Amino acid sequence: MRIFTTLLRPTGGRAEVAGHDVLTQPREVRARIGLLGQHAALDEDLDGRQNPELFGRLNHLGRRGAAQRAAELLERFGLAGTGTRPVRLCSGGMRRRLDLAASLLVRPAVLVLDEPTTGLDPRSRTEVWQAVRSLTGTGTTVLLTTQYLEEADQLAERVTVIDRGRNIAEGTPDELKSRLGADRIDVVVRDAARLPEAAALVARAAGLADPGTDLTTDPDRRLVSARVTDRMTALTATVRALADAGLDAEDTALRRPTLDEVFLRLTGGTGSDQQEATTA
Repeated sequence: MRIFTTLLRPTGGRAEVAGHDVLTQPREVRARIGLLGQHAALDEDLDGRQNPELFGRLNHLGRRGAAQRAAELLERFGLAGTGTRPVRLCSGGMRRRLDLAASLLVRPAVLVLDEPTTGLDPRSRTEVWQAVRSLTGTGTTVLLTTQYLEEADQLAERVTVIDRGRNIAEGTPDELKSRLGADRIDVVVRDAARLPEAAALVARAAGLADPGTDLTTDPDRRLVSARVTDRMTALTATVRALADAGLDAEDTALRRPTLDEVFLRLTGGTGSDQQEATTA
């Protein structure tokens, strides 16, 4: 991300942003991007209106132009009522939305978001997601890095998975999920002691050729999860088999694979701290 934003010179290869080379045309790149880093770049003592106005004036919009553009963005992101409250007293979600508004002052062709929801609570994260979605159709391309795979699933049109600095997969969320080959059926049993019995029943009902690969169990959650190809037939057979065996299930559900499962399958579940989903 530092290379894309011209903060770091590449040691090899070539990168372009909005048609401009980051190494030979850094000024042109910087003129066309906005950046939202991992930490809010706001003045803690200024209020919600003064902060974007400050960014506008630093970008040579002039006093009146900066005020007009700031008012427009605050309205778009639901921040028009920030009033005279200093930023240091704002919630985490509000601060990130203010930061996002400031990064859009000059209408960038490309907006770079580097883990914008790290450390936020679920409510604040949802607020930022809504703000990012509102950019759809404005003509700005959003490049977002995240380690929350649900975030990538929610926001991204295309996802690139980076493992140890290399691109190992790319596609839409649905295309990446399809690599796991099938939907899944999940069964949560009431009695943990009967989990092995439930696993055998689910494997037969789902017609698994290789339960060792296509079926997993989680004793802590009392969960059996199996890959299925004929989802409704497998669900009906599973419910009937559990009932015939007198095995109580707290929950039985069909679901698509998650991007978390795709990520672990692609990376081998190695837990590397260099793995990341990059979305655009």
